[in-house]
Parts: sequence; C-alpha cells; structure tokens
Amino acid sequence: MSPTETPAVGLTDVSMAFGGKTVLASVTLDIAPGSVVALLGANGAGKSTLIKILSGVHTDHGGEVRVAGEPAALQSPLAARQLGVQTVHQRIGEGIVPGLSVAENLVFEELAQARGNPFLNGRRVLARAREIQAGLDLGWSDALLRRDVIELGISDRQLLILARALATRPRLLILDEPTSALSAAEAERLFALVERMRDDGIAVLYVSHRLGEIDALADRLVVLRDGRLTEDQAKPFDWDAALRAMLQQRPARQAREATTARPVREGAEGEVALSLRGVRLFEGRDPLDLDLRTGEVTGIVGLLGAGKTELARGLFGAEPFTTGSVALDGRPYRPKRPSDAIRAGVHLVPEDRHADALVPGWSLARNVSLPFLRSLSRTGLMNTAKEDALGRDTIENLGVVARDEHSTVEELSGGNQQKVVVGRWLAETPRVLILDEPFRGVDIGARRDIGRRARSLAAEGAAVLVLSADVDEILEIADRVVVLAAGEIHLDAYGEDAERDRVIQTISASV
Repeated sequence: MSPTETPAVGLTDVSMAFGGKTVLASVTLDIAPGSVVALLGANGAGKSTLIKILSGVHTDHGGEVRVAGEPAALQSPLAARQLGVQTVHQRIGEGIVPGLSVAENLVFEELAQARGNPFLNGRRVLARAREIQAGLDLGWSDALLRRDVIELGISDRQLLILARALATRPRLLILDEPTSALSAAEAERLFALVERMRDDGIAVLYVSHRLGEIDALADRLVVLRDGRLTEDQAKPFDWDAALRAMLQQRPARQAREATTARPVREGAEGEVALSLRGVRLFEGRDPLDLDLRTGEVTGIVGLLGAGKTELARGLFGAEPFTTGSVALDGRPYRPKRPSDAIRAGVHLVPEDRHADALVPGWSLARNVSLPFLRSLSRTGLMNTAKEDALGRDTIENLGVVARDEHSTVEELSGGNQQKVVVGRWLAETPRVLILDEPFRGVDIGARRDIGRRARSLAAEGAAVLVLSADVDEILEIADRVVVLAAGEIHLDAYGEDAERDRVIQTISASV
C-alpha cells in the first residue's frame, strides 16, 4: 500500500480481554483496497477475536477501527455489513436459515432490510437469486433455488454464503477457512474469484491453515501469536520466519517447568501396542504406517488440516478408516463405533470438549462415569458410591479445582473442565490413550497436570498419543515426535533428531 492510499479497513491499537485475560494486545493493521492479506496464527492466537471485532460481534474492545479512513462504530454485524465489511465464517451453519429456500437464503440480507413482506413475492426473490448466484457462476437451476436450503451439501452452502456476501460489493471481505469444505475444483473456482475481487479493488482478509493457498493467493501475510502481531511480510514469503513467528518458543522458565518429567530417549523401547499399515487419511494422499508403543508418549504435531483429528477419530471408531489395516496387540482392530474402541481399551480425549465430551448440567462425577455406566451399574441401577469415588479420584489425581465431585461442569474453569475430560478416560486404565489438542484453552498449571498424568500412564505400560498444532506442547511431553502434513508423515524422530528447529523446518518444507 502506498503512503497516500487510504486503507479499506484499518486498526490502531485494537485490544480485547475476556475475564481479565488479554486475547488481543494493541493490534495495528491496515488492509489496502485490492489486496489479499493472509492472517496466520495457531489455535488461541486471537484470529477469531479479531474477525469478530471486524464483523461487529465483539464491540467492547479498545483501540480504533477505521473504514475508508473514517472512524467506524461496528456495533453489530448489520452495522459492519452496512459499512462494507462482509464475513464468510468458518462455521457454515451459522450463515444459513433452515426452512427457507436456497433463493431466499441468497437474498436474505436484502429481504431482512426490505419494507413490507417481500417473502410473498416469490418471482422477484427468484429473479434476484439468479443474479446473485450468477456472480459465482454457480449454474444452479430454478428447481434447486426453490428447494429448502437444508438440502444443499456443505460445499454448496459455503458457496451460497460467499455469493451472498459478494452481492453487496463489500469494501472488505473476510474469508475464514473458506476451502475447508470445498472440493479441489470448487477451491480452484474460489481462487479465481479471489483474484478477480482483488483486481476489482476489493480488500480480502484470508484466514487459512493451508499455507499453499496463502503462498499462491496472498500479497501479504501477517502472523498473530498470543494476541500480538509478530510478523508482517510482503511477497515472496519467508516461510521459515513466518512459522517461527507463529510457533515461537515460550519463555524458558515455563518450558523448564513443563518438561521436568520428560526423559530424553534416543529410540524406540516399548512393545508395539497399536499398529497402522496403509491407512489413508485424505483422498489423493499417500497412506501412512505408524506404530504406537507401550511406555511411550508419541506426539504428533501438524497445523490445522494436517489430519490429526481424522487419525484420532479413526482410531476411536468415530469415523472408521476406509483403507489399510490396524492391529491392537497383534490382533486385527476394526472399531465401527466408539463403544467398540472403549471395550478394546482405546480411549480418546476429543478436540472439542464442549461438543464431544461434556454434558451440561451434569455433575463432575456423572461426566467422568458416562462411558462406563455398564460397569458401574447392576440390574439397571447405578452404583452412585462408585461413581462418586471416580469423581473424587479425578479431583485428586489431576488437581481439579472444584467444590466437590457433585459440582456441575459449568461451575468449573476451562482448564478444570479439560481435566475432567482427561480424568474420564483414565477412570478405567486404557491400553491406548489418545489426546487430541488436550491443552487447548488451558493454563500452564493445567497443562503440567495433564502432561504429568499422561506420562505416568505411559510409565504404567500404556501407549499414549498426543496430537497438537503447537510445537512446544509436543516437545514438552513427547518421547517421540511425528510431523504430519496433509495426512502424510514427514518426520518421525526421537531425542536430538526431534529438536525444535528441525520440527519447524519440516513443517515449513511441507507447505
């Protein structure tokens, strides 16, 4: 951007805090018209908060936001859109209205702002919907436009939301993980559209974990780490520097505290508990082979979209693998559902504790006991004494801060909720424990407690698999480090071969 050019949108010293915790700290950023700026950051870096401020969702922030050079009060999503800031969110379901037709969803913003009752004029709605979908060259028939939007597949829903956003000719278009649900052909169509928008003078803030897309599309990249901008580059990009800025090491004191129980091993030691052969995580990618050994913590590190969650859910039977084979203690292991995995001694701490693990309104003890109701009951009656004992054991073994085992999970902090989820899967000693992003949203103390328990479990003879997008989290806990990118293994190393610089260089080379 030239010194005399007015930014499409600018931020000066924008800050935000929740419950006393700073999530954005003095962020200053100008986005020029006709430019594509890529926003990078690990989980918890502050990307979502920044997007919600620009989208008018979070209004109680410090600093100033300017649109076309003028101070702007983005007091609501509607106010942001009226000023020309359109956002295509990652959660597609939030952008559609079930019960309305595809056409009505395409023109929804215009309908919501129109006077009278335009819903009664189906002919006008259909005509306008044809115009909007033509902007993306979607080629949808009138019959499809008349269907309930809920009948659309997830990729078509995403294209619908994008077409609706572009119909307003925005000043700034925010794309949050826009290709997450698109096929390769649909993604190529999106890339061509982004380039056309840039040529038309629209500013684009592009948030994606797919670094290849950023390399191809973006004119500039900025990196958020712990709520601060740590890198700002123009093309051609220095990916080593960008990744170091995104995954930079924590203060040495914290790292020492977290790693005091971690031994340094130079190679494999335990027996193979779980063995994967020829398992393909993504269509069109090479299959992988992987052994998990007893007495060992294997850490898999990779950026969002690397295949970590697909691997975890496949091993747990939540989304069974369609290729290859898996053996548990030398015998075929083919879980068709999570209950099969639990019976076999394979336990999973899922990535999203709220959506996939915790039951609101239930006590700590009841949440811990949920997967093991069969073993805790007799003739259909729950043994509440045993259930309460499991809750107390979780509090004691993982240092959960709670009134007692009868506290509801809503009463607990995020870190203590995560400890409850981990404690659930330790209620019965597993053969294999899988922890998918177990440290997300927890403080250093909770991370140490969870890591200590995972290591002690490995010492008792279990195989432990930890998956994280954070290099330092993996280095703090793992004996062995595996780098995963696009469903393929790019590094599998112990000891000095798993040093931080090599791990980051491997991630960078896989872009």
